[in-house]
Amino acid sequence: MSEWLDIVDETDSVIGRAPRERIHREGHYHRSAHIVLFNSGGQVFVQLRSRLKDMAPGLWDTSAAGHVDSGESYEACAIRELHEELGVSITGDSLKPVGQLRPHERNGFEFTRVYTACSDQTLVLQEEEVEDGRWVSLPELEAWMAQAPADFTDVFRAIRPMIGTINPHD
Repeated sequence: MSEWLDIVDETDSVIGRAPRERIHREGHYHRSAHIVLFNSGGQVFVQLRSRLKDMAPGLWDTSAAGHVDSGESYEACAIRELHEELGVSITGDSLKPVGQLRPHERNGFEFTRVYTACSDQTLVLQEEEVEDGRWVSLPELEAWMAQAPADFTDVFRAIRPMIGTINPHD
């Protein structure tokens, strides 16, 4: 069963919808949400994308991410993806918008909204999406990304500066 996504124009207004495969094949603008999950100790969870993924397999990425389904809001997508990929249940009040990326080839032509959240819930990784994960401090993440940038998705490298000064408890 194919995912149906909204096709959007250069202003992020919906102009149509199509299956995910067609949108990616034809390079249409569409939407995604990325979530950076912190724990109460200030560490961030990073995930290793499954090697079975069609895009950026086997690379480290934000805590959770996904396409915004047709008719879905960015916020609803972020809440859904956190639950699907990590088993974390939160409400919209727990999400903090921290930035966005405009469509570009390096991010799959996606309007991307970036959120942070804080939770100490036990993580349950979705095997089909997440191969592994780990909690790291922001200084550890910074050093890791500087030492081995090719280990990370292009999108995560673009998002990382957005979370550099964030206090997840604000």
